[in-house]
Amino acid sequence: MNISKMQLVYLAALSMLGFVATDMYLPAFKAMEIDFMTGPEQIALSLTVFLVGMAVGQLLWGLASDKFGHRNTLAAGLALFTLASLGLAFSDQVWQLLSLRFVQAIGVCAPAVIWQAMVIKRYSSSSQQIFATIMPLVALSPALAPQLGVVLADNFGWHSIFVALTLLGLVLVATTMAQPSVANEPKQSSVKSDIKHLLSSKTYLGNVMMFATASAAFFAYLTGMPEIMAQLGYDAKDIGMSFVPQTIAFMLGGYLGKVGVRKFGDEKVLRQLLGLFSVAALLIFIASQWQLTSIWPILAPFCLIAVANGALYPIVVNRALASAKQSPATAAGLQNSLQITVSSLSSALVAALASQAQAVTGIAIILCMGGLWIGYVISNRELSKHFTTPDNARVVSDE
Repeated sequence: MNISKMQLVYLAALSMLGFVATDMYLPAFKAMEIDFMTGPEQIALSLTVFLVGMAVGQLLWGLASDKFGHRNTLAAGLALFTLASLGLAFSDQVWQLLSLRFVQAIGVCAPAVIWQAMVIKRYSSSSQQIFATIMPLVALSPALAPQLGVVLADNFGWHSIFVALTLLGLVLVATTMAQPSVANEPKQSSVKSDIKHLLSSKTYLGNVMMFATASAAFFAYLTGMPEIMAQLGYDAKDIGMSFVPQTIAFMLGGYLGKVGVRKFGDEKVLRQLLGLFSVAALLIFIASQWQLTSIWPILAPFCLIAVANGALYPIVVNRALASAKQSPATAAGLQNSLQITVSSLSSALVAALASQAQAVTGIAIILCMGGLWIGYVISNRELSKHFTTPDNARVVSDE
């Protein structure tokens, strides 16, 4: 089945909405501190709260979608997102900001979970081409969203960012309700048994851990960077522009990873990526412990992490889901929830100590590097067997 251009735009908007809602308001942090009469920790905490909401919502919307169908579930999630965005546009208390960002995150999980299932369900014969078209746009959204946020905040105030998200939500709700309703096939296994099987798989857990900790490094940077740059004297436009190089680096990494895997295989490429990530993380940690006058000693090595992540994500996600072919949807939902949970913890660490954002961001990224290597050891059978508790029965029989 062929897909129309309008339908492609609709699916792309669904895929990008979560990233747009996450990043669009970042350049307005300083203005929000002034309006809410609070410190950087409380405003940065709104990002952490958003990530916690996304961690909670991933599995909830997946289960609801299986029971009530894609269209109705998606419309409900988008409606919740739209109402929360409208509330944020008129919020004037920190507790309102934090509460509504959590609700907004719960709502935006619906399109984040369901749009891929819609592609598989409706366009199975051309799903590969559709994903290949949409994924680069998803990678671009973390760079484009802050730029749009800067334009809106500078011309109309930070409230206009959430007004824009409200309008976008309304358009997507209306478009979703115009979609055909397709009944879902009933699952043959229980969610409990699927999750139990996944959590007992070292291949699955190790690769998910690599995905989660690599992502957590990005969110530590995402949380700390606005405050670091503000402390160094950069304005909102500079903060918005700082997200462009890392996005280009991420897309470059995706291309290089695809070529490298085809030529050398995923195992060899993965090891090289772990090395690149580690070198960059160490450089960031060293730079973060010094008094800086420019952002480049942190930004430049983080671009190397972005290259590594762009190539690493497809490898570890594919390995994780390939090890769970009996329940790929549950595996994907659990993977996303664990990824967001770990990223939330990383973001929370930086947000809690935002007044010392530079040093704490470096520490968070080096911790993520350690988690990345632990995940690799767990997923690698040859390495993990050296850390496995010996079987006492076998030890006795050998004697």
